Amino acid sequence: MSVRTDSTAPHRAGFACFVGRPNAGKSTLTNALVGTKVAITSNRPQTTRHTVRGIVHRPDAQLVLVDTPGLHKPRTLLGERLNDVVRTTWSEVDVIGFCLPADQKIGPGDRYIAGELADIKKTPKVAIVTKTDLVDSKALAAQLIAIDQLGKELGIEWAEIIPVSAVGDNQVSLLADLLVPLLPEGPALYPEGDLTDEPEQVMVAELIREAALEGVRDELPHSIAVVVEEMLPREDRPADKPLLDIHANVYIERPSQKGIIIGPKGKRLKEVGTKSRKHIEALLGTPVFLDLHVKVAKDWQRDPKQLRKLGF
Repeated sequence: MSVRTDSTAPHRAGFACFVGRPNAGKSTLTNALVGTKVAITSNRPQTTRHTVRGIVHRPDAQLVLVDTPGLHKPRTLLGERLNDVVRTTWSEVDVIGFCLPADQKIGPGDRYIAGELADIKKTPKVAIVTKTDLVDSKALAAQLIAIDQLGKELGIEWAEIIPVSAVGDNQVSLLADLLVPLLPEGPALYPEGDLTDEPEQVMVAELIREAALEGVRDELPHSIAVVVEEMLPREDRPADKPLLDIHANVYIERPSQKGIIIGPKGKRLKEVGTKSRKHIEALLGTPVFLDLHVKVAKDWQRDPKQLRKLGF
């Protein structure tokens, strides 16, 4: 499908956000559309905490993607704060994309979110069936019918229902073509070349956190927070050989978790450093010296003071 870029079509610009239960493929989709790694992706639910915006620049439009945490029934203070962030975001964007994985039947979590979406009347909603590479055409057809049905039950009128696979890059550009007409007319909101407006420190912290989450046992996903204490260019370096010193703390909730993150003889923490450093260097375009420390912030998810300190 070719995109009309003739001068008669008005330029559009606006915000879209992807919603869905944890691990529905929202961050992967954001990355596929933007074409660079901006939102962190992890095979664990609940990894996105900050509203990361990815920006899709096109001749006819600028689509700013706001990535929200997965909405879920909260069990902790952090959970409640995350849900508030989600609802605020929904009321402020121009279009909402509801992500439902093709390989899982619509469940209570999806219904819970759809019920919340039904309350937001004005914003157009697009149902996006993700991970279509995991199912055959018969299963996909059944899922599309189920989503149509869900909309009818709850009084949601889907502007579009579209299957995509971000992994196979299937339909991703078509998705952008369908989201753009739902945006208001107007000039670009961000300069060409910007991919995200998240402060670099926050993105660096997220990349470290993503590396720390990989391969960690199931009890840790929520109990890792990363704070970048400082990012400074090293002095006395020649201009053609810059080095950026990054000092960051990885916070966990209990002393017993320290060993899990550090690993035998510090092996695990070293791997986390090596892995995240590669991504950070790619993001910032400069060589990096990464200094990581693991610290205990007792029960930080339930403590308002600690949550503030860790940036929530």
